Amino acid sequence: MEAVLAHLRASIERGEYAVGAKLPSEAALSREFEVSRSVVREALRGLQALGMTESKTGKGTFVTATGPADNPTFGPYSARDLIEVRRHVEIPVAGYAAVRRSQDDLDLLGHLLDRMEAETDNTAWVALDSLFHITIAQSSGNPVFGKVIEEIRDALARQSAFLNQLGDRRRQSNVEHREIVTAIADGSEDAAVAAMTAHLQHVEATLTSIVNGDQ
Repeated sequence: MEAVLAHLRASIERGEYAVGAKLPSEAALSREFEVSRSVVREALRGLQALGMTESKTGKGTFVTATGPADNPTFGPYSARDLIEVRRHVEIPVAGYAAVRRSQDDLDLLGHLLDRMEAETDNTAWVALDSLFHITIAQSSGNPVFGKVIEEIRDALARQSAFLNQLGDRRRQSNVEHREIVTAIADGSEDAAVAAMTAHLQHVEATLTSIVNGDQ
C-alpha cells in the first residue's frame, strides 16, 4: 500500500495527473501495480486524507491538489483541531487517571495493552487504540472527559489508521501506551502527564513528517 501511495503521490506532484484529472480506476491500478483492489483502495484513502484527491461516488477519484494539505482532515475534524483538543484534554486526563483510577480501570487498561501488542490486524488495532484512549478518559473519574473522547472517536480512529499506514506508528505507539499505563498504575500524576505529552508530540511529529513527504 505504501509503495502504491508513494507512486501515485509522486505522479501527482510531478504533474502527470493535473488538478481536476481523474485517476485510473481501482481495477486498472490493481492491474498496473499487481496488487489487490483492497490495497489500491487503502492507497487512494491515503491520498484523500492528504488532501490531494476527492472521491466522487460512481464517478471515481479526482485530483484536487498537487501536494498534500498542511492540515489533513479525518472525518469532520482536521489534524490540527484534533491535536489541539487532545493536548488540552488527554494530557490533564492522564494525570487525573493516575490519581483516581480504580483497580478495574487498571485491569482493563492492562488487558487492552496486551491485546494491542498481540494484534496483527490493523483495523482491529485501531479499534483497540480508540478504546484505550476512551478508557483512560473514563479512568479520570470525570464522565465528561469520556464523552469528549467518544465524540471524536471516529476521527481518532481515522487518524490512527493514517499514521499506521503512512508513518508505521503501531509498534512505537504500543511502547508509548505502556509507559502511560505504567505511570497511571504507579499513581504518578507528573509521570502520566509527561508520558501522554510525549505520546501526542510523537503523533504530531509523525503527521508533520508525512505531510512533508519525509515518510
